[in-house]
Amino acid sequence: MNKNEKFVITINRELGSGGRTVGRKLAEKLGVEYYDKAVIKGLQEKFHLTVEEVEKLKGRKQGWWADFKRQMTGTGVSSNFYIPMNSSEPEMLDTDVVFEIETEILKGIAEAESCIVAGRSGFFIFRDTPNHVSILIQASMPFRVERVSRKQNMTEEEARKTIDKIDKMRENYVKKYTMTSRYDTRNYDLVLRADGKTEDDLVDIIMQFISK
Repeated sequence: MNKNEKFVITINRELGSGGRTVGRKLAEKLGVEYYDKAVIKGLQEKFHLTVEEVEKLKGRKQGWWADFKRQMTGTGVSSNFYIPMNSSEPEMLDTDVVFEIETEILKGIAEAESCIVAGRSGFFIFRDTPNHVSILIQASMPFRVERVSRKQNMTEEEARKTIDKIDKMRENYVKKYTMTSRYDTRNYDLVLRADGKTEDDLVDIIMQFISK
């Protein structure tokens, strides 16, 4: 990957692997924005974006996202566009319309700037995009259960049930819109196991990989 040119890094991660934190830390280190489900859903709801409205924005000029981003100044969206949700895993919306909106927003973002995209079938949406690196972050079930139970103040049983539920929801979502599995390593340039590593360790590994 050429860091001196516009790039997109997509990160798919298992719940409890620390992938969200890795994505945000990586974005900070690279000096680019970080976008995930909460961000995109927040933009849709806050600005009432629809497929038609996004198409209109795109039709005005090629750099529509840069203009839209400037218009958001002072709207309460933070500098990295992270919009907190009540849950660490917002409700999975899997309608065709939502997927279309998300895809158009993400493509518009990538056309305007370098960025990190977590989840959202990014590996598929940007599969033909030049200067794109696709990453999968996994972890063993004991690692994931311990992390989720600690972060979410859950019992181990509750954490395991939550992980199982989210795993199924994410896999169904990806299969529905990409016709492939999120666990198929052929979809990724780099696959990392979080066990025995800190988020900073994973960021360092990714930095070394993309710097080659």
